[in-house]
Amino acid sequence: MKKGTVALSCLLLCLGVFADAPVGKHLFILSGQSNMGGLDPNISFVPAVEKAFGAERVIVVKDALGGQPIRRWDKGWSKPIQGKAIVGGDLYVRLMKKVGVAIKGQKIDSVTFVWMQGERDAKESLADEYTASFGRVLAQVQSDLKITELRFVIGRLSDFDMTNDRYPQWTPIRDIQVALAKKNPLGAWVDTDDLNDGVNRKGKQIKNDLHYSVNGYKTLGQRFADAAIQLVQP
Repeated sequence: MKKGTVALSCLLLCLGVFADAPVGKHLFILSGQSNMGGLDPNISFVPAVEKAFGAERVIVVKDALGGQPIRRWDKGWSKPIQGKAIVGGDLYVRLMKKVGVAIKGQKIDSVTFVWMQGERDAKESLADEYTASFGRVLAQVQSDLKITELRFVIGRLSDFDMTNDRYPQWTPIRDIQVALAKKNPLGAWVDTDDLNDGVNRKGKQIKNDLHYSVNGYKTLGQRFADAAIQLVQP
């Protein structure tokens, strides 16, 4: 066989191998309570990450439920609530079932956990538990997905109750969320203070509301995407 023929055969063989290799995906897991629930990823988050990485390389999974404390994602929660023992993590199990379906048979290059939650814990004065609980949630994701690195983005609570009148630990939770992101090189946080003014989905004018305006949710998705993209490709 001539050298040229051998070289061509090797080239075709290599091309065939690369063509059959699965394309690595970037997985973005979005979860939390009502302000994550109000976010439609397809409006601003998905278009932004698809533009950055290509639609064929992006998987976005969202699961959220309003009014829920972090213990519903934390399988290691041990603090009794009102004297009752709590078994935590049921919403985490629900979330990861969705993730499992979405990534089945896929090659995952990176995982980013996007979190918008904390209002309920501020209301129940559980700030002292929040740091450890969030750490356990991240550890669960990392262990269950068998990944060495887990990036995360936290949406900091807004300026809804800066005097802690209605939610006794509103500002402590805000501070904790920023600290969690700052102390971890794979973490980031986004500001939401300007997202709860304007017109909500019911057509009502709002100001410093617990929930966000229509434009606020759109902006939140873009901010989450910008922060996540920066973590994946700094």
